[in-house]
Amino acid sequence: MENRSPIRSFRDLEVYQLSFKASIIVAKQIVPKLPFKDPFDTRDQVARSSAAVPRLIAEGYAKRHQKLGFQRYLDDANCESNETQVTLCQIKEIYGHLIDKELVERLIDVYDKTSRQIYNLGSAWNNFKTKSRSTRPPDESSFETPAETA
Repeated sequence: MENRSPIRSFRDLEVYQLSFKASIIVAKQIVPKLPFKDPFDTRDQVARSSAAVPRLIAEGYAKRHQKLGFQRYLDDANCESNETQVTLCQIKEIYGHLIDKELVERLIDVYDKTSRQIYNLGSAWNNFKTKSRSTRPPDESSFETPAETA
């Protein structure tokens, strides 16, 4: 079994680290090479969606004590990651003459991995939260029947 460091912050999550680094590469090496007047709006879209992934993971981590709150942010991060993949594919096809196609391919792979990691994190967290909660049924004497309340 692999020894892993304890997770004390969202910065300790591998998926956060991976998506953060990828968003910086997109911001520095892809976005500046795209035309300002982009009829497909890919410049703005890839900048926003790639930046949103690590932000949503960080924001969701703050709500990790709320099963549905954390899951919602992870779902949104996964959506943004998938959107980034699609936009990068479009950029490669439309603006392949302006950008490094191999770099874009590597980024597509990174965001594919990120999407899978986000999904797995959500599943693992749900399992962890379920296992850590008590499974003892509530005390039946604490419930009143309708006849008792009348």
